[in-house]
Amino acid sequence: MKTDKDIVQIAENRRARHNYEIEDTFECGMVLLGSEVKSVRAHHLSFADAYALIKNSEVFMIGLRIEKYKLSTHDNVEPDRTRKLLLHRKEISRIERILHNKKATLVPLKIYIKTGRVKVLIGIGIGKNKQDKRDTIKDREGKIEIARVLKRG
Repeated sequence: MKTDKDIVQIAENRRARHNYEIEDTFECGMVLLGSEVKSVRAHHLSFADAYALIKNSEVFMIGLRIEKYKLSTHDNVEPDRTRKLLLHRKEISRIERILHNKKATLVPLKIYIKTGRVKVLIGIGIGKNKQDKRDTIKDREGKIEIARVLKRG
């Protein structure tokens, strides 16, 4: 039985939810080397400018920076290399259809470890303009104010 204790969140891309309207999310695995996994477990990663692409019915993460593991001896790889994401064929074809029909991009939302495996939550994001971002901030502040008033009683 899997519980929430099996999931260890490594990083969350809050910028993605600010810049994009997320339509759908997919959980996928990531092909990593041993030293990269150790570096991820130590939270030495950054995905500020990361995005995913589909090439030849395979999904690749571009711009994800996983720093070199300090104690590694010979498996040092390029920190900014392109990494393959693991999804089912049906999910990839569904993502391709959505991306083809809409002007959208695949953005990483979270990186976490689930039962010993590094997972990435990617979302199909449609870019927001400045007014949409302002409306989102206004709605969030309104909800905070309502919660504050209700808390006072």
